[in-house]
Amino acid sequence: MKSLPKNLIAKLEVRTQNNALRQLPEYNNLVDFTSNDYIGFSKSKAIFEETHQYLLENHFTQNGATGSRLISGNHKVYQETENYIAQFHQAASALIFNSGYDANLGFFSSVPQKGNLILYDELCHASIRDGIQLSNAKSYKFKHNDFEDLERLILKFKPTTSNQQPVTIYIVTETVFSMDGDCPNIEELLVVSEKYGCYVVVDEAHALGVFGKNGSGLVQEYGVEDKVFARIMTFGKGLGCHGAAVLGSQELKQYLVNFSRSFIYTTGLSPHSVATILVAYQHLETENSNITLLKENIIHFNQQKNLLGLKPLFVRSKSAIQSAIIPGNDKVKLIANKLQEKGFDVKPILSPTVPEGQERLRFCLHAFNSKEEIAQVLQLLSTFVF
Repeated sequence: MKSLPKNLIAKLEVRTQNNALRQLPEYNNLVDFTSNDYIGFSKSKAIFEETHQYLLENHFTQNGATGSRLISGNHKVYQETENYIAQFHQAASALIFNSGYDANLGFFSSVPQKGNLILYDELCHASIRDGIQLSNAKSYKFKHNDFEDLERLILKFKPTTSNQQPVTIYIVTETVFSMDGDCPNIEELLVVSEKYGCYVVVDEAHALGVFGKNGSGLVQEYGVEDKVFARIMTFGKGLGCHGAAVLGSQELKQYLVNFSRSFIYTTGLSPHSVATILVAYQHLETENSNITLLKENIIHFNQQKNLLGLKPLFVRSKSAIQSAIIPGNDKVKLIANKLQEKGFDVKPILSPTVPEGQERLRFCLHAFNSKEEIAQVLQLLSTFVF
């Protein structure tokens, strides 16, 4: 087998020297504080069995979609599921993509046009940034959750006279940030966007199943669905399955079907994958107990970290993501290893995934974590850091 080119080997060596080399983890049976399975849907036997029964009742026995949705892969489970998602989220339409990454790549690479402007939160996910890089629009980041800085940028690029061509501006943020777990003030953001006629796009990947009525997300919790241009809902977290959807107007859906390359040029999801999404959404409407348990665990986690004097380490968050800043790849990996040796699966987040000096332990909370497990893992953390 031919070896890697020397320049690529050198890049791997730098990662190794910085103790930042990524490797695929092995399966473990430790107490889960690392997965995105916030309300335990990935472990749901009922969802598994109901999905199988749905496929049998609807005479679906094929394993794959057989092609892109524009050719042969648009099986009828798609239409039922997209209609259900749109109704659930009080949106005019929903378009399913193969993953959250594909949805963000497809949306941001195709919707903003040359001459448009994209203003995005500096902590937006890599999939959003990659999509923006493929766009022909100009883009600038604003300080994290800082809408005064956002307004400064809008005014900087907004035409100053009526003779100048108006600029279409897209404002991009997340309702729960994946590394910090914090949330923007959506109502304040919308005040700014409406003042200047901007188009707001929000990624709700880590809000689905956590916030809002029946886990519908933060946009619906605030009741501002009609003021947001597009929402990206990802199913690999709170729904415990796979895929994503872009919510918006019927015209937006039609546009994406025609111009979004990550939608057009890929094989569709299998009937089983799409049916799992449908059944998981149906369970969101009936399994509020899981969401209630998760919210109780978030409160308990915050109470325990305050009692143990750990609050200064943590980014302020009321979501299922709780991050303790422990600078240095070596130090944070050492503490993570100690927690894992004690039976708790807590992962370190290293630079360059986060900026140098912002390395962290990222605790993901779940409905199925016990109060005792939360107290134990934080007690251990306090002994390792103090």
